[in-house]
Amino acid sequence: MTTTWQPSPDLPPPASTVGAVGWARSNLFSTWLSSVFTVVLTLITIYFLWQILDWGIFSADLAGKDQSACEGDGACWVFVKDRFNFFIYGFYPDAEQWRVNVMFILLAALIFPHFFENAPYKKALGWIFLTVYPVVSGVLLLGGVFGLEFVDTDKWGGLMLTLVLSYVGIVAALPIGILLALGRRSEMPVIRTICVAFIELWRGVPLISVLFMASVMLPLFLPEGTNFNKLLRALIGITMFQSAYMAEVVRGGLQAIPRGQYEAAAALGLGYWRSMWLVILPQALKLVIPGIVNTFIALFKDTTLVLIIGLFEVLGGVQAAVIDPAWQNVAVEGFVFAAFVYWIFCFAMSRYSQALERKLDTGH
Repeated sequence: MTTTWQPSPDLPPPASTVGAVGWARSNLFSTWLSSVFTVVLTLITIYFLWQILDWGIFSADLAGKDQSACEGDGACWVFVKDRFNFFIYGFYPDAEQWRVNVMFILLAALIFPHFFENAPYKKALGWIFLTVYPVVSGVLLLGGVFGLEFVDTDKWGGLMLTLVLSYVGIVAALPIGILLALGRRSEMPVIRTICVAFIELWRGVPLISVLFMASVMLPLFLPEGTNFNKLLRALIGITMFQSAYMAEVVRGGLQAIPRGQYEAAAALGLGYWRSMWLVILPQALKLVIPGIVNTFIALFKDTTLVLIIGLFEVLGGVQAAVIDPAWQNVAVEGFVFAAFVYWIFCFAMSRYSQALERKLDTGH
């Protein structure tokens, strides 16, 4: 009887070369110099992390009503707790703040499902976010209809104002930027010249000067007696400024598309707009997702500049609160709170963009 030779099963790799131990040996302790750096940097990190935790948590003062409650060497979070409403709602009337809360809840309900791959109705929620949500939010925040008390935009502030500015800027800047990018690549000289002039003009000046011009200089060119809302002026300035940057991001994606894609769309009998909508733009926008999200993050942070025209968003609210004589030496706590708020939103946008890149396989 002939015995058939069977190969022996592969032995598992040594435990020291796989898992967390293997990763540490290959990345952190591969050489003696790498080991020294790892140990030194770990000790430095632990030291500074302990100092931060001790100041921010262990030695911090959390309870109290005024600065007299802050007697320790740690952070005085009593200040943030006392001014929390101002940081979130600005000067919005206390009795009407439920309307802002409803806006926050609707925003979360429309956005959070997009962070989960298997969440249902994401496409429908996206369209609601772009079409229905701004109308509902405008009615809730402004009021004056359906029995809601009218609240002038001069009373808007805090996180609410930051979200309004960034939402309008993001939703408006992307389509305008796409049109500008298409216009800059147009074969019609007049359209191309107008788009190039618009892009270079807005990219050539800082946003702070744009806001200053929109708030101070623009009314001088309007007919006498014309009252142009301050918030609306800021929204227009931010949108136009960011549209120019968005146009260049999108143009980079359009230039990355091979010429054969344009020719294939033409061979199918598609006109200019249908070929752009169905063939070119889906590929171009997929390639520039990191650049688009980077522009959105920059826009979100640039909303802090509206302080120069008298609008108090989160950071502006903190700066206004720290000069209160009732609170001394609490600027650090206020700015840490503002930084944390901005980091949460910017980090969320970054993580979502990375998930979107993986889903769409943008590296292909």
